[in-house]
Amino acid sequence: MPLVLDPPLFDHVPDIRLIAVDMDGTLLDDEKAIHDDFWPLLDALSDRGIVLCPASGRQYAALRGQIGRPELVYVAENGAYVVRDEVELSSETLDLAEARAVIRALRSAERLDVGAVLCGKRSAYTERADERFLAEMRPYYARLEQVDDLLVVEDEILKVAVLDFGLVDEGAGPVLAGFPGAVVSGKHWVDVMNPIADKGLALRHVQDVLGVTRGQTMAFGDYFNDVGLLDAAEWSFAMDNAHPEVRAHARFVAPANTANGVVRTIRSVLGI
Repeated sequence: MPLVLDPPLFDHVPDIRLIAVDMDGTLLDDEKAIHDDFWPLLDALSDRGIVLCPASGRQYAALRGQIGRPELVYVAENGAYVVRDEVELSSETLDLAEARAVIRALRSAERLDVGAVLCGKRSAYTERADERFLAEMRPYYARLEQVDDLLVVEDEILKVAVLDFGLVDEGAGPVLAGFPGAVVSGKHWVDVMNPIADKGLALRHVQDVLGVTRGQTMAFGDYFNDVGLLDAAEWSFAMDNAHPEVRAHARFVAPANTANGVVRTIRSVLGI
């Protein structure tokens, strides 16, 4: 039986005002569920005036629907869209011509088993309609429109998300590597965004809006798209299941996502 890591212990309770938490592989378990202990913790944080910031590659509507608290600061689409109380705090859009170039590049790679989602502010859009693909999309997109041709979609585009049913490092990753805003966000996912869009940039903007310092910020993550998030927080925690290169960007290690690591670590560090 694998050893379960305990949360780190500190000799004092830090002055934390903002906690940024990745979702998949971090707050969520491997069944994409939130642990029951999260909800009383969320209330306790609110009582202390600590703002929780879900920071994910997921669509804002999906994050908002899963957590259900409008007062949280939501960093959606890997940092390209930041919303609180239904009000946009910041966004970094992708040029529509660049988004269409991504779609054309994927179409030219005929042997890949991939599906593309054009992520806009109003909705997300996809051409692929098979149940195998849509089943993978439902946790991430509460608003997803079927279209005949992604090249004619008109919206403010936040990113192009690509699901590769093979290994992304051997398929969609190399195909899209020439795009400046391409980032591998999972074993089967690659996103193309505005090159300046990043969870870390988004978190720094949130810090400015809230008047919170890096030293008052805690962050949790597990994969490459969380590196900026961890770098923007003095109290940075990589999950025990995190990629080794991501762990190198964190000061501390939290128990794995399958061991309710985020909730247990916040309770331990803040004495809740």
